[in-house]
Amino acid sequence: MKSRRKFTSALIGILSAALILGACSDDKVAVNGNVSERTVVIGGLYDITGGTGDVGTPYAEGEQAYFKYLASKGGVEGISLELTGKDYAYEIPEAQKIYQELRDKEKVSAVLGWGTGDTEALRQQVANDKLPFFSASYSESLKNLDESPYNFLAAASYSDQGRSVLKWIKENHKGSNPTLALLYNDTAFGRSPIEDIKAYAAEIGIEVVDEQIVDVRATEAQSQLLNMEKKNPDYAIIQETWGATATILRDANTLGIDTQFIGLNWASGEGVISIVGEDVAEGYIGILSHAMPYEDLPGMAEIKEYLEAEGKTIDDINQKFIQGWTTAKILVAGIEEAAKKHPDGELTGEEIRSGLESLQDLDLGGLGAPVSFSADNHTGTEQTRLGIVKDGKWEPLTDYFSHKD
Repeated sequence: MKSRRKFTSALIGILSAALILGACSDDKVAVNGNVSERTVVIGGLYDITGGTGDVGTPYAEGEQAYFKYLASKGGVEGISLELTGKDYAYEIPEAQKIYQELRDKEKVSAVLGWGTGDTEALRQQVANDKLPFFSASYSESLKNLDESPYNFLAAASYSDQGRSVLKWIKENHKGSNPTLALLYNDTAFGRSPIEDIKAYAAEIGIEVVDEQIVDVRATEAQSQLLNMEKKNPDYAIIQETWGATATILRDANTLGIDTQFIGLNWASGEGVISIVGEDVAEGYIGILSHAMPYEDLPGMAEIKEYLEAEGKTIDDINQKFIQGWTTAKILVAGIEEAAKKHPDGELTGEEIRSGLESLQDLDLGGLGAPVSFSADNHTGTEQTRLGIVKDGKWEPLTDYFSHKD
């Protein structure tokens, strides 16, 4: 298949002729290129240069790498997969523009998206266009099939992550009833789980004593932390990405604040440690929604095979790469199911949705919690796990569990 190859090296450099994916690529790229097979074009919305690019870049790299890995293995039988995407820099109007290009120009049948604000803004269009949409946002609102019939969640929602954190606090706190602060940015992403966390905290007897807004690109948070310190919370849940989380931990250390900080999934991962250093990060707890590269898990075999072919090792990737890889893997599994159910003709978004809804207990080899979808439920899982920083590395603190367990 002919392609107009116009790309940058912002994400993963120059790839082989089998797969060319750049941060600003607007090209269709065949995984196996067999024109006699059915073609499924998948769109990508990436944040590389915007407010959440610290975690958005490795996530996009993981998505793209999975398709390159498929290309190296000969692709998917009977299907020619293509991935085309652009950096929308965490700007909702730009996301809407790129989405329309993907729909109208590239004729995509599914989309791998990114942020909460843009995903929520697009969901009515996505529903009208009947395009399955996997976002990196785990906003609770996306569970509502009446409003989001084509959105799928590949991991526990932010609200379910927060509820699980509260369950863990309730079961492990020593002494009188625990108190809690909430630190988040004033975006749809930051605000997403806050009311649900407060409601569940009240339900199980945890008092929320303070809330502070910390910008997603904050380089200073001492004033917010001094305000929080007046309430002396036992715990503080962070809903940020790496940069702002590191700012919070660094300034809390400077101020001598001994509150136990616990980050939701985008506030966890190697980037936090690399920014603040091992000593400051020591003891920090966070949601580990997906595997760390150094965990000995069956699902890492494919990733290691890919990395070896690229002349790389697990030291060259991080957890957010695995998160993107896993999301792409789930979507492709749904496409494969759709192809089995509909062996002839074009694979439309409706058919891919049907394929995804056939996935039951999809085993991800430990890269994430197993996921299941149905016509009545597009929440892949409510399970997540906690990890803690010890000696400069994240270690699992729990197995996968749900607040309902």
